[in-house]
Parts: sequence; structure tokens; C-alpha cells
Amino acid sequence: MHPPRILLGVNIDHIATLRQARGTRYPDPVQAALLAEEAGADGITVHLREDRRHIQPRDVRLLAEVLNTRMNLEMAVTEEMLLLAEEIRPAHVCLVPEKREELTTEGGLDVVGGFDLIADACRRLSAIGCDVSLFIDPEEAQIDAAVRAGAPTIELHTGTYAEAKPGSDAANAEFERLNIAAVHAVSAGLVVNAGHGLNYHNVEAVAALPGINELNIGHAIIARALFVGLKDAVQEMKRLIIAGQEAGLMAALDAHDHEHHHNGCCSH
Repeated sequence: MHPPRILLGVNIDHIATLRQARGTRYPDPVQAALLAEEAGADGITVHLREDRRHIQPRDVRLLAEVLNTRMNLEMAVTEEMLLLAEEIRPAHVCLVPEKREELTTEGGLDVVGGFDLIADACRRLSAIGCDVSLFIDPEEAQIDAAVRAGAPTIELHTGTYAEAKPGSDAANAEFERLNIAAVHAVSAGLVVNAGHGLNYHNVEAVAALPGINELNIGHAIIARALFVGLKDAVQEMKRLIIAGQEAGLMAALDAHDHEHHHNGCCSH
């Protein structure tokens, strides 16, 4: 059976960043979400932060009503955010760490350290029909804790890989960590998404990882949209991730054929 096509979740936080810079009503992230959907986005990701630096509760409520695909609500594990999710009931919720002073999310959720709180949040969100995802670093202990917490999905944090110099030992080592983590998570029965820091230059390799269901990408797409328009930026990214997935599948097939052929030769 051919594996399902890799999905693209478009994060529209930075449309809201531009709006909040002047406190205007434009550009409207809801309008951006609908455009991204038209261009082929499989879902829309928004991070409603405690300090409301970009996305606002109004945006989340409107998106829940108008999206044709689905909303992936990124949020911290706080009572305020859990109550909002219980009110809005988004299709997907991704629990993320959040520090007020950070520019963007730094590192994954510590599921091992905050297990009880996170497991309770998973129970509450599952009870209202949300597909719960945990944004974690590519570490076996965190993956195993996510399974125990009852999360059906994880999102592997690709930021360390994305920030490493392309082709460097650090980048190669981090990519191998992602590869091992993806294989381990799939074998544990998890749906595996990935994201953070992905752009038009590094995304194909991540899309080629085994079992990746969806990539969530925002900053690179919105930045590219300034020059080519949002529809073209989304379509270009979608082409790259599908090409990456296909390359990964071909490589896996070649490796399987080689191993099969090798074993067959040795058995005579």
C-alpha cells in the first residue's frame, strides 16, 4: 500500500505579528488562512501565546468557524488555554512549552518532567474530541513519555537541525537524531509530525524521514510570500515536501531491494 501523501500545515502567526506591530485590523490572519487553504494547505496552525504577541482569541474563534480544512491550535499547558480549547474544540491541539521572553519556541516540551500535568491535559482534550499532539525534542525518553501520557501524535522539534550549518557534522548528527526518533515513534504507534525552523532549503530532507505525516511551517512561507505572494509561497513549499517524501520512499525502496538482493545472493 502506498503511504499517504505528506501534509502541509501552514502557520499564520506572523501575519498577525505584522498586524499587531501597528495595532491595525490588517493584515488579517483569517484571510491569510483561507488563501493558504486555496493554495493547498492541509491545515492551519496558530499559536495563541499567553502574552498575545500575535494571534488573538478573536482569530482562533473565527478560524474555528470558517476553515475548510482544520485548525491546529498550539498552546501552553495552562488552565486558561485548556478552558479556551474546551470552549472552541479545535480539531487538533499541539501542546508546546512557552517562556514569555523567548522570540520563538525554544526546544520541546519536557513530557518526562511535567508528566502528570501533561497527561491530565491530554485526557481533557481527548474528552472533547481533540487530536492531541506534543511538541518534543527527538529523544526516546520524551517519545515514550508521550505514549504513556496518552497523546496519539507528536511533533518533532526540528529547530536544532534547522539552525545547524547545512552539511556540517552538527547538522548530520541532528538529522540522524530525527531519523532515529521518527522510526522509534512510528514503531510505538504514534502519528509523527515535525516542524520549527524549516525553510525552502532544508525541508526536503525532513520530508524524506520515514513515517512523517505532516510538516508545520510558518515563518519561511510568510517571508517568501512578501516577494511572490502567499499562494505561490504555499504551493512552492508543498511541491518541495512532496518531492522530499517521494525521494525518501524511493531511497527506502532501493535499500530494501538491495538488502533483499544481498540476502538472496548469500542464501545460494
